[in-house]
Amino acid sequence: MTTVITGHAGGRMDIGFVGLGLMGRPMALNLARAGTPLVVWNRTAARCEELRAAGARVAADPAELFGRTRIVILMLAGEEAIDQVLARATPDFGARVAGRTIVHMGTTSPAYSRGLEADVRAAGGAYVEAPVSGSRTPAEEGRLVAMLAGEETAVRAVRPLLAPLCHETTVCGAVPGALHMKLAVNLYLITMVTGLAEAAHFAERHGLDMRRFVEVLDTGPMASAVSRVKALKLLDQDFAAQAAAADVLMNNRLVAGAARESGLASPLLDVCHALYDETVALGHGKADMVAVVRAIEERTARQAEGVRA
Repeated sequence: MTTVITGHAGGRMDIGFVGLGLMGRPMALNLARAGTPLVVWNRTAARCEELRAAGARVAADPAELFGRTRIVILMLAGEEAIDQVLARATPDFGARVAGRTIVHMGTTSPAYSRGLEADVRAAGGAYVEAPVSGSRTPAEEGRLVAMLAGEETAVRAVRPLLAPLCHETTVCGAVPGALHMKLAVNLYLITMVTGLAEAAHFAERHGLDMRRFVEVLDTGPMASAVSRVKALKLLDQDFAAQAAAADVLMNNRLVAGAARESGLASPLLDVCHALYDETVALGHGKADMVAVVRAIEERTARQAEGVRA
């Protein structure tokens, strides 16, 4: 299905997309393949070539991208990268955001997003939070779930643009409602996958047939799309990243920070936080999040050493 975006005068409106990483690349490709008039930019220019082949136009720099678009999607890893692309706290910031809608699809702290919305609106722009739930494979399949927050008119304009990316979009009220929702979902995901990795470690160390272990999980009441994918990765020792351990650690820190800011206890998350910190320290930051099993194995080895001593 071709997505045609029109401006106030009925002409074609190009959509900007910045950030072609693990998630951003397949997201942008799905937009381009759906016929969305797309202008892209990425700090590593080579990543734009696949988008160019899919029909997107490639901007030479962020300034050119903002000059050719009215809605700009940011799928960037971290607050510093967002500020740099927007030229925030510089004289160029107003020129980039005025009259445009900035769509923040990455994951940052809710407090950062709240401040960014205030700055964008003060400069004459509109702002929508639209973080997504899902990893690389759902991104490739256009099966992400988006959570949207912001001023109603801006959200209404952005929501249909996400159809090639997401099979569900949910409106979460005012900023930072979407990011709070995303962090709540991430808390569940992190603790669930960590529990699965620990269960697989337990099964393997007790000499169980791991394929049967996966079969039991798949046919039982706890099975889910996530458990089926991650259990197979553990079975096959396939650590190719769908959601990298370093990114999970970053998300864990964001959830923990939001919990502390609100005075909330997060006991399960805190254990996972330590395990992912250890996973990254062991050199598995670029591996899939199921590599947390390596940190669990390391703890088992240390415990065995302690017993022998």
